[in-house]
Amino acid sequence: MVLLLPLLLVSMDVSVLYFALPSISRELDPSATQQLWIIDVYAFALAGLLITMGSLGDRIGRRKLLMFGAAAFGIASVTAAYATSAEMLIASRALLGIGGATLMPSTMGLVRNMFRDDKQRGQAIGIWSGAMAGGIALGSVLSGIMLEHLWWGSVFLINVPAMVLLLTLTPLLVPEFKDPAPGKFDLLSVPLSMGAVLPVVYGLKEFAADGFSVKSTVCVAVGLVLGTVFVRRQLTRRDAMISRELFRPGRGFGAAISLNTIAAFAMMGSAYFTTQYLQSVLDMSTMRAALWSVAPSLAVGAAAPTATAVAQKVNRAYVIAAGFAIGAAGYALLALAGTDSLWTVLAGAAVIGMGIVTVMALVSDMALASAPAEKAGSAASLLETGQEFGGALGMAVLGSIGTAVYRSDMPASAPATARETLGAAVAGADRALAGIAQEAFVHGMQYAAVGGTLILVIAAVLAAGMLRGPAAAAKVAARAQGAQGAEGDGVEAAPARVAEPAM
Repeated sequence: MVLLLPLLLVSMDVSVLYFALPSISRELDPSATQQLWIIDVYAFALAGLLITMGSLGDRIGRRKLLMFGAAAFGIASVTAAYATSAEMLIASRALLGIGGATLMPSTMGLVRNMFRDDKQRGQAIGIWSGAMAGGIALGSVLSGIMLEHLWWGSVFLINVPAMVLLLTLTPLLVPEFKDPAPGKFDLLSVPLSMGAVLPVVYGLKEFAADGFSVKSTVCVAVGLVLGTVFVRRQLTRRDAMISRELFRPGRGFGAAISLNTIAAFAMMGSAYFTTQYLQSVLDMSTMRAALWSVAPSLAVGAAAPTATAVAQKVNRAYVIAAGFAIGAAGYALLALAGTDSLWTVLAGAAVIGMGIVTVMALVSDMALASAPAEKAGSAASLLETGQEFGGALGMAVLGSIGTAVYRSDMPASAPATARETLGAAVAGADRALAGIAQEAFVHGMQYAAVGGTLILVIAAVLAAGMLRGPAAAAKVAARAQGAQGAEGDGVEAAPARVAEPAM
């Protein structure tokens, strides 16, 4: 429960600004560019530093890094709440992202170390995955409720009491774990890893927002070049930031990372359409749309724990494949939606979420189980980084399919802004044009949903074939490591009364 606190807050902070932006615009008067950075800088800082912070936690201790991150997150939250300028808010959001990058791999790595029993660890990661999915939905709703009664900075102060509680309870309830022989920290790999991740994520986001451009293409190309340099450095250095041991043949770690990336692709790709559908097609207020969007998360929250229970009895490769198949069925439901299909869209979102959270929980557990316990932080950071890539790619690819169909369906006589986005068309005074735009958007969503269905069907086949052997091997390895004492996990000496309940 203590480790769920930072997880909920980090995932909430992804969506907490959705409702606050109008108030921030009135109070701080940011430029259009500054407004984009207020939204995006958090995700960029988080994505760029995940690998670095995972490796750092392995070296200095995951509990210690968690507490440093919690303190930074709390301070940044107060600074953001009382920001007096757009620049100050951007800097505070960047610090929040840095704090978030320490919290995410630390919590997952600690779960891997604390629960060495195969069944208990699977249940814990299932709860972890469900809480992360729920936090994103909760963030937008909670911020909307608070903004009805308080000023915009209150959405950041939600974090402070939780972080105080975390800093108080963590030393009492969470034992420390770290790599007993970590080697030298590779400082040069820090900018290389950021240079590999950030340009690609930024380029994909630009592609999703504005379509193909030289700028987005160059960004992705630069990221891929730096990523190649980073990988070559990891392959040749003894003290590499990412241990080569994680990718030993037969472990299935690389396959788990890839499938987790596809799962994030599917999750964010569907969210791109469903949020716009509720607001711009069904003409809901932002608050009403946010409340309706919580409905699917009720089913999603139960999916991960159920899947982990089933995976104790069935080869998890087949359960993961079933999760992808369920997600594909959800996309198929979206493909059937019309311009007045609230329940179809909500059902599709719920089914997609159930399938994808099932996949994420099981591949995360499999990846962490196959990783050496002393490298749990690095393993968790790679999982999280893959999710960032997958989410950005999902919005770029599926969003581009929908946008292409939308623009082709819009009449040539329509204003340029209306042909670009549904929001601009609906905001105009021409109700007939708005109706045409809504039909065009739904048509584009249907095509994108067909694409999502095909991708997840292929992923289901790949999962069943690629993970069958590694899944069984990971379970054997996890049970063998579970039989080891605390010294094998790099746990620092701690009183039995502290360590035993977590075991």
